[in-house]
Amino acid sequence: MAATPSVLVIGGGSTGTGIARDLAMRGLDVTLVEQGNLTHGTTGRMHGLLHSGGRYAVADQASATECIEENRVLRDIASHCVEMTGGLFVKRPEDTEEYFQRKLGGCAECDIPTEVLSAEEARAQEPYLASDIDKAISVPDGAIDPFRLCVANAVSAENHGARIETHAEVTDLLVEAGEVVGAEVKHSDGPGKRSHHSPGTVEEIGADYVVNATGAWAGRIGEMAGLDIEVRPSKGVMTIMNVRQVDTVINRCKPKGNADIVVPHETTCILGTTDEEVEDPEDYPEEQWEVDLMIDELSKLVPALQEARTIRSFWGVRPLYEPPGSGTTDSEDITRDFFLLDHEERDGLPGMSSIVGGKFTTYRMMAEDISDHVCAELGVSATCRTADVPLPGSKNYRVLEDAMDDYGLTSPVAKRSVQRLGSRAPDVLDTDGPNPVVCGCEGVTRAEIQDAIEGAGSDLNAVRIRTRASMGNCQGGFCCHTVANELHPEYEEGQVRAALDELYQERWKGQVHALWGEQLSQAMLSYALHATTMNRDGDPAKREEPLDFAAFDDGRADATAGADARAATDGGNRPKDGGGPGGD
Repeated sequence: MAATPSVLVIGGGSTGTGIARDLAMRGLDVTLVEQGNLTHGTTGRMHGLLHSGGRYAVADQASATECIEENRVLRDIASHCVEMTGGLFVKRPEDTEEYFQRKLGGCAECDIPTEVLSAEEARAQEPYLASDIDKAISVPDGAIDPFRLCVANAVSAENHGARIETHAEVTDLLVEAGEVVGAEVKHSDGPGKRSHHSPGTVEEIGADYVVNATGAWAGRIGEMAGLDIEVRPSKGVMTIMNVRQVDTVINRCKPKGNADIVVPHETTCILGTTDEEVEDPEDYPEEQWEVDLMIDELSKLVPALQEARTIRSFWGVRPLYEPPGSGTTDSEDITRDFFLLDHEERDGLPGMSSIVGGKFTTYRMMAEDISDHVCAELGVSATCRTADVPLPGSKNYRVLEDAMDDYGLTSPVAKRSVQRLGSRAPDVLDTDGPNPVVCGCEGVTRAEIQDAIEGAGSDLNAVRIRTRASMGNCQGGFCCHTVANELHPEYEEGQVRAALDELYQERWKGQVHALWGEQLSQAMLSYALHATTMNRDGDPAKREEPLDFAAFDDGRADATAGADARAATDGGNRPKDGGGPGGD
């Protein structure tokens, strides 16, 4: 009997986990490796928009058509990850009527449903829209949780026999007789990483075929085999506000550019974004002016943003691909379509293909395309089922959502839990022991934390992406330690302390570009709780990497600078000149 063909998927974002799920469902022997947590790269650093295709309906209609097709699919198979907020393309007086009509026409050509709303109708739907807007186009945009979606894909892949290895960095590709036959992988020695191998182990993983699904890092993987993959990384900033100022995705109705979208996401709003080419997907400047631009420009659509509290900013890198000879000089003009690069056909190197470009909304379509290709290369005739089979948590989710009273899931906390867990909610929440709220901002209960620990080990950042614990208004200030406490007594004290430190540092790094006004006070409260009340900065317990509170000290100095500092702010909220803590 012939052995089952084996495939190594490199990359644990939406496309990589989607490929792993697709191939595992077709019966192949699949291993996925990811250098960090799932969603470590671009997927974990996006604004959470489920595209209707409207954003591309004028300039990139092929991408727009793919988006609306996959929008419909994801509503069905990933229902517990999707909130159908709807979207508005809002025209301001300075925006042209010509472009407004082109947007309408482009949507019609791409089969994207639209409705034109007057200014009064748009403000009736979203009261915080600016009073001087002209009109708007309604489209079926939505919000989607990228963390929840990727975890669900990975779980589904594992349920079909795949091996998922996080914190497993590819250090070399294995090439024998002119063919890629696998990869050398180094397993991380970080705290509590879930792995089939001991920390620090270097493993050679052989495979009949290798798929490079590393997005903006695709060129680095290609270089290991002497391949030139023309990825042009483009960075963009996202800024998170403290509440949902809008419940509908708000787009500026003008040619795509910087600072033109507000996405309501879970308990917050995410403002986006910039588009600036960088050379290195991991090493690029995070600049305060980009954050200021988000607030200044998007306040023209939603004035309340000017006085709202900014709780976090983060940057992501788009994996844009420029086909050879395209001659495109501006990253905004590069297509958002995806490309399958067969390295045997393209470079004379069999055994590997790369998938580059694309968007989060089309991840499943991308995965199907390359999985079809891999199966053809390996002589496997199985077909794709991912458009029809719901992800774990989504099967009958809408039925459960309508019947929460029958399950006794009637409290606001229980309803938030059901939104996250989907159809798994009754199994996870049906516990005999106490089930207190561990993360108050997001309403995450002990049962959810324990369920996530079962799947993620003591890696609390992996617990975070499964539950949203520490991702609310306090950014972990009130709950990091309570989440870490759930690791006891299964894990040793040293592991728990290291896991807490890692989670807390990850939560802190996104706040350094938001230290003004009320958020600076919030940061100082977190400092007081953790560094002084809990004695974290003087903790005698041994740990290799002490907490870095230097930035808190800088913030404290600015906070006590007195009247001169307050006078330099815009309404007592944000530095006018873009300076201040975290700035240049």
